[in-house]
Amino acid sequence: QVQLVESGGGLVQAGGSLRLSCAASGTFFSINAMGWYRQAPGKQRELVTSITGDGSPNYVDSVKGRFTISRDNAKNTVYLQMNSLKPEDTADYYCHAYATLTRYSGSYKYWGKGTLVTVSS
Repeated sequence: QVQLVESGGGLVQAGGSLRLSCAASGTFFSINAMGWYRQAPGKQRELVTSITGDGSPNYVDSVKGRFTISRDNAKNTVYLQMNSLKPEDTADYYCHAYATLTRYSGSYKYWGKGTLVTVSS
């Protein structure tokens, strides 16, 4: 199985920065795409950004130019650098990863427990 542990959330003023980390551990053959969702109070969870195994990123329009996703495959870790934060970025941020458990198995999606990001105005 795969465990994802996020860190780096917290309280920041508008215009500030935070860096989230998510480390995958457990027994698996490979970690494939990874990324971040967020869920604000009273809203649906939305995909913020993802990155493929070879490092190609995608972003939702609302964070383009402000957020940067990266990964360290040797550490099975994905990072989210968030700059120019806005109050509307306030949400629980959830890491996800697609993992292949054996050489011959399919890819399964795993979730972290979330980390809270609060941006004050």
